[in-house]
Amino acid sequence: MNVIEQQQQPFAKAFGFASSLSLCLLVAACGGSDSNVDARVKAAWVTVGSNNQAIVRVITSEASCPDVRDGSSYMAMTVRAAAATVAQRPTASAAADSKPSVFPVTACEYLVPANSSGISVGSRSLPLPKQAPQRIVVLADTGCRLKKADNAWQACDDNDSWPFPEIAKTAAAMKPDLVLHIGDYHYRENACPADIAGCKDSPWGYGWDAWQADLFKPAAPLLAAAPWVMVRGNHEECARAGQGWFRFLDTQALDPKRSCNDPANDAAGNLSDPYAVAVGADTQVIVFDSAKAGRAALATSDPQFIAYQAQFQTVNRLAAKAGVNSIFTNHHPILGFAPIAGAPPAPGNLALQSVMQSVNPTAFYPSGVKTAIHGHVHDFQAINFSSAHPATFVSGNGGDNLDVNFADPFPANTNPAPGAIVDKISHTSSFGFMVMDRQSNGAWAYKAYTRKGVLLTTCLQSGNNISCDKTGFLAPS
Repeated sequence: MNVIEQQQQPFAKAFGFASSLSLCLLVAACGGSDSNVDARVKAAWVTVGSNNQAIVRVITSEASCPDVRDGSSYMAMTVRAAAATVAQRPTASAAADSKPSVFPVTACEYLVPANSSGISVGSRSLPLPKQAPQRIVVLADTGCRLKKADNAWQACDDNDSWPFPEIAKTAAAMKPDLVLHIGDYHYRENACPADIAGCKDSPWGYGWDAWQADLFKPAAPLLAAAPWVMVRGNHEECARAGQGWFRFLDTQALDPKRSCNDPANDAAGNLSDPYAVAVGADTQVIVFDSAKAGRAALATSDPQFIAYQAQFQTVNRLAAKAGVNSIFTNHHPILGFAPIAGAPPAPGNLALQSVMQSVNPTAFYPSGVKTAIHGHVHDFQAINFSSAHPATFVSGNGGDNLDVNFADPFPANTNPAPGAIVDKISHTSSFGFMVMDRQSNGAWAYKAYTRKGVLLTTCLQSGNNISCDKTGFLAPS
């Protein structure tokens, strides 16, 4: 019995109700009526963290958190981050193009017990993780780009230019059991010029209004459809949207020294320990934070090299779980490519490669990792290797400005890292997302879809190899 129920117990007895809960349900008094709660709640969803801990997250306009209904009981939520205006800090943009981060909302959380029979907040019933998910939606790089340094002003109000709202609806209609977002949720960094109609008056900066516009409002159907596993991207590093990342999305307890509010703590704020999320008895997703990974190879004496090396050793331990195939997820493609207009593709991330070679010299990954999934490059890639390297996917075509297409046919003898020999690649830079469907034999089928849900290719996996029914350039129909 919670505090509210205890307070109502005398009234329940006085009026002949069997329990305070029945009185509470009659008068809708626990945590306020559903309509009152709904009016205050700006977003509500379930995320999954280390040890498969399901966490309810709620963003409310009130200073206090609403109660969560867990089964038949109303439970108090914990304030994760109170409303605040955070003083302007150095950012990736010039000081004149930055501003303080205003969060006029309260971030709340509730750790869901393993035996929970159902969760709701107000009138919203929230989806809980399934022990053996059958369908997983995968997407990344979903925000709308407003960036002065690149003179990049995406038309956030135009569904053709920024189709993430459509993608979220399309993916939600496929009824996933889990959503896996591989980073870069937030792109509205600078103020849109007044003479650009497509983004005029758009929220910008790193406060709540930009987060709401870039993620929580357009993703609402998908947040309601399934729990999320959230991977951090470079746009959520401390000099960018890191403050919102820690207030809203990160699954660890909020630590003021890892909040990105004080740039003196950025070295700690830009790193997070890897963890695994089980998706059935035979598969796990390993979540790795590469938000601050640079492009150049790192010297072994570099503090970042030392920190990442320890984290990849943790990945080795996580991936050593007997009888479990591991899917490694991080934002920056390690054995993928970046297209360059008029030039051969750039190889995978050299900073991460340099560290991984010190832990797993030839394979980069431990043997338990059969698949790697990334974002960052704004296209879709499905790569099979003739060498003993895990199948690699890039699913970074979720809404932000697209990259150019690779040449077709893909340039021969082009490989992402020494010893990683490409066998076949399927690719496109059209907007869309990926779906993982569990097969009857326990393996996964990886399917690339357009923004409207048109299937482009299906890739079946055996061990660390994939075979796609279409290779080369995937033309959107």
